[in-house]
Order: sequence, then C-alpha cells, then structure tokens
Amino acid sequence: MSTFATVTLALPCREITPSWAWQGSTGEGVRVAVIDSGINATHRAVGGRISGYVSIRRSPSGLVYDEQPHRDEIGHGTACAGLIRSIAPECELYSVQVIDPTGVGDGGVLAAGLEWAVEHGMHVCNVSVGTPSVAAAALLRDVADRAYFRDIVVVAAANNAPEPSFPWMLSSVVSVSATSTAGPFSFYINPRPPAEFAAAGCDVPIPWMEGWTTATGSSFAAPHLAGVVTRIRSKHPHISVAELKVVLRALASNANSQDVGPRR
Repeated sequence: MSTFATVTLALPCREITPSWAWQGSTGEGVRVAVIDSGINATHRAVGGRISGYVSIRRSPSGLVYDEQPHRDEIGHGTACAGLIRSIAPECELYSVQVIDPTGVGDGGVLAAGLEWAVEHGMHVCNVSVGTPSVAAAALLRDVADRAYFRDIVVVAAANNAPEPSFPWMLSSVVSVSATSTAGPFSFYINPRPPAEFAAAGCDVPIPWMEGWTTATGSSFAAPHLAGVVTRIRSKHPHISVAELKVVLRALASNANSQDVGPRR
C-alpha cells in the first residue's frame, strides 16, 4: 500500500482573484519559448530583447540545431512574441524556429523544438503551430507529458479547421481557441472540448513583419493566454500546471454570473 505525505496546497482555493493571480507582475524571471517561425527582434513590439535562439531543420544526416540569431521571414512567430510581450513585458523570450522561411513545417521538427524548450528550462511554451501527423503526435505526447511533470506550461493553439491536429489535442497542454473578448485579460472556459479555453483571437491587432495588421485565428488567441500564464508564473513561480489550470478556470469570464471583464 502506498503512503502519502501531507501536502500544503499552493493555492488559496476559496479566493482566487486577478489581484492574487497576476496583479503587479510583469513576467520578470519567466523564460518563454515561442515555438514557431522565429522572432524578429527588431520589431518594436518585441523591443530588441531576445534571450536565446535555436533554429531546427531536418538534413539527410538528421536534425540540425543552429543557436545563432535568426529572422522570421513569415511574421507568424513575431506576432505571437509581440502579443506575449504586450502582456508580460519583462519576460525572457526565446525563439525556437521550427517553420522554414517558405512556411513549411515538419511534425518531427516541431516535436524537437518543444523538446529543446523543455530540456533548456523554459517555464512557458507557446505553440501556435500544429501537425496532423499521427507519428508526430506520439512524439509530441511524450515531450508534452514530460513538460507537464516538470511544471512547464505548454499553451497550444487549437486548429482553426474542424480536424484533429497536435499538440493542442493533448490533455497535458493548455489548449486555446479564438473568440471575441473585451481585452487580453478576458478569456473563457470552452464548454465544448477538446479546446479547454478561448481567448482574444477575432479581429485583434497583431505585430506583423515591420508593422501591424488585424487578424483572426487561434494562433493569436494562444499567445494572449500565454501572456497571462507568464504573469501568473512570474508572481507564483512554484505553481504546478494542474494548479494553473484551476486558476485559469476560476478566473474565466464565464466561470460565474459576475461581469468580470478584462482586469489588469
């Protein structure tokens, strides 16, 4: 028979409020991996502050890892990074490039990017890309589970099309679909799984290439919630992924009948 030590819960379960969760936090001390097409450090939404880079590609001899600074030729990763930084301005951003300059990706490379983030001690990973590959799903499940048990939060964008893809469909990640909200701090519990949450992702202003544009998609909902998660982790560095999901559910705008709206 197993025996268990007494555990003191980290959360004040009777009163989880925005003030307790993230007020006064800036994301300082939290390492955030943007696993995407890269990040342009020169975009004003990013502010020139990238703490680390890796570009992963497949070669005839296997996977190649290049940790030299790189650019984002597509704009997608820069958009995600800029949205995270707008919410958690003092976070440490890491650019994990798994999409090549033509926009082509590989499920195995995506899994390798997430594994790099886990093995290099990231605290939060934003994954606004995905793969329908069943073979890659097995790889992603393994590394996402390891992230979960190391209390590394993987925030993954749901597929915009009604078909399965990964990693967002894995239970160990925080999955996010797009909706209209009153602001970046307003998000919802999704009553129709598998996506757990819905955040700002409809007609939202995003950094794009050297300027800005307006876009819709779960790709941009995920970094909104990842920014909130980063602020929570900055204020509560020892919070587990399981506890974090409880906090997010408690603070969702549709968790009760109160008008909770965006909170800063």
